[in-house]
Amino acid sequence: MQFVVLILGIALLLFLIIRVKLNTFISLILTAVLVALGLGMSPAKVADTITTGIGSSMGELSIVFGFGAIIGRLVSESGGSYRIAQTLIRVFGKKRLQLAVVVASFILGMSMFFEVGLVLLTPLVFAIALEAEVPFLYLGLPMVAALSTTQAFLPPQPAPTAVAGALNANVGQVLVYGIIVAIPTVIVAGPLFQKLAARYAPETFVIKKSLPAFGEVKQFNLEDTPGFGISLLTSLFPAIFMAATSIFEIATKTTSITGGHGLKAYMAMIGSPEVAMLISLLFAIWSMGLHQHRSMADINKIVGDSLKSIVMLLMIICGGAAFKQVLINGGVGTAIQHLVSNVNISPLILGWIIAVILRIALGSAAGASMTAAGLVTPLMLATHADPAMMVLAIGAGSVAASHVNDAGFWMFQEYFDLTVKQTLKIWTVLETVLSVVGLCCVLILNAIVH
Repeated sequence: MQFVVLILGIALLLFLIIRVKLNTFISLILTAVLVALGLGMSPAKVADTITTGIGSSMGELSIVFGFGAIIGRLVSESGGSYRIAQTLIRVFGKKRLQLAVVVASFILGMSMFFEVGLVLLTPLVFAIALEAEVPFLYLGLPMVAALSTTQAFLPPQPAPTAVAGALNANVGQVLVYGIIVAIPTVIVAGPLFQKLAARYAPETFVIKKSLPAFGEVKQFNLEDTPGFGISLLTSLFPAIFMAATSIFEIATKTTSITGGHGLKAYMAMIGSPEVAMLISLLFAIWSMGLHQHRSMADINKIVGDSLKSIVMLLMIICGGAAFKQVLINGGVGTAIQHLVSNVNISPLILGWIIAVILRIALGSAAGASMTAAGLVTPLMLATHADPAMMVLAIGAGSVAASHVNDAGFWMFQEYFDLTVKQTLKIWTVLETVLSVVGLCCVLILNAIVH
């Protein structure tokens, strides 16, 4: 029954957004209420469930999104994005721009949450696409493919690190195997898939002069813009802090800090996305504002404009979080557990299948990963499957078929200025390609190693 309600709920949501053209946030909240009732949730708990989902999402993302939008707008308004774009075009040439974007996104993605990477890299990649006179998706798809792949496979990202701990897998081994799996996966899901997407969805591959989430990209005289080094440093400052913390944790074998005032505690603080973004924002106000002879009045105007541009995006993400919380509290995860409890199949493939089902049902990649890890642990122990390979198989499944109950879906739609239908054709298919290719690479690597 839970699956029937889930399917009907998704169908209703798509109908409201695509056919009725009701505001996406309103559609998400309305669908969440109806699905909650359909799952048998007490009417008295529906409101609390929705506010819990929204609260958890806002608490995690508001600072990251808000500060990230301000940093991106400061770099853009000062001409820093223009300088970076011009420099990369000159160094790599148009033919190798995709390679430059993939490498940069892959490196940054290892130390940054997907949301943070998307917030910081999207305005830069858009500026590069604009200056190179190529469609935004030509460079945008390789960017998000690289970011999403690192989230699925590579510690110290939260999901693979947590699953490795749950399955008692060696984190260093997961990282080495993960890089081997991630490289061909990014190539296929990024540059190669981009060529396919351009054929079956050509209407999305157009050259855009502006993005609603970031505003119109201004034209500058190159000599009047900030230097390449300080522009790049400002853009990547959050990544530097988070990467330094990750390296420190690996070097000192630190997994988590809950108290104290020593070096480890301070490293944990500055490496958190919220504090890293705060420090980076303060640096951006100086490097792209005061240092460029802008007044505080001008800087505050940029801050206000940038925050206004992401209000609807945050609301949509909150609506998706409310929908996800309803599915979790409504017992959809438990229903899936019962569905696969007696399936006789390879533990790696089963782990992938469970993660895919959970991902489609719940929307959360991290939630799908951890739930799948708990379900496959007994089978993994019984069949002596490689824990590191199991982590990667689950990671591959956890990113499949992202759709309307996933915050990443709405981020991609808003940032790339697409319709819901176009987002399903591009983003949902890209994530599924990434998932399938990732599983194939895991199975091939497992056969070689064992």
